[in-house]
Amino acid sequence: MPTYRDEVVILRTHKLGEADRILTLLSRRHGKVRAVAKGVRRTSSRFGARLEPFMVADVQLYKGRSLDIVQQAESLGSYGADIVAHYDRYTSAHAMVEAADRLSEADATTQQYFLLVGGLRALSRGEHASRAILDSYLLRAMALSGWAPGLDECARCGAPGPHDAFVAQLGGMVCAACAPLGSARIDRSTAVVLRALMSGDWDAVDTATAGATNAASGLVSAYAQWHLERGIRALSHVSSRGTVS
Repeated sequence: MPTYRDEVVILRTHKLGEADRILTLLSRRHGKVRAVAKGVRRTSSRFGARLEPFMVADVQLYKGRSLDIVQQAESLGSYGADIVAHYDRYTSAHAMVEAADRLSEADATTQQYFLLVGGLRALSRGEHASRAILDSYLLRAMALSGWAPGLDECARCGAPGPHDAFVAQLGGMVCAACAPLGSARIDRSTAVVLRALMSGDWDAVDTATAGATNAASGLVSAYAQWHLERGIRALSHVSSRGTVS
């Protein structure tokens, strides 16, 4: 059976036996991969620390029948330590890798890999509020998987905006004629934050009010939970607005 190399993000790990781990990886070229890392829980392991959640590595794998086998691993991004030292970064990172795991079941692309790497890097450096990094990641990752929210035109009928109703079930912002009775109404500042998160306009995100960013976070969460069948459990542990640290 052939071996292959790829760059990966470690999404999840599970103990196997006394010294091994099963890894769930999002790779740059091979989509989602499940592999066994033998002996990594031993203190003498050569690459155990390189195969922890939130780490980015260059790995060589042996193609197995059901699970591939990790033969070599070289660190490309050691983000784990800086993330786990801060609760807001840690919970946001967990929500990001859980979303990546879910989204890669249906669609795994190189763009998804780089988006996740960039998000984890930004979290580890504390470049922006942790929740804002998560919200931006979720919107972009959903868009890459074909679930881009409508933020300008009506998501249902295409009527030009601006609109002030957001309905996750209908795909985003909707006009007054399409909005169901009791739909959430959002103000202009919240709509600006949503568009900034989607486009990566961090100046607008970083200077927005707490009220606008918290409202935007709630809408992003509702949108992601609705479109992902089983939802994202880690979102329940994420604070409404992580701090820059």
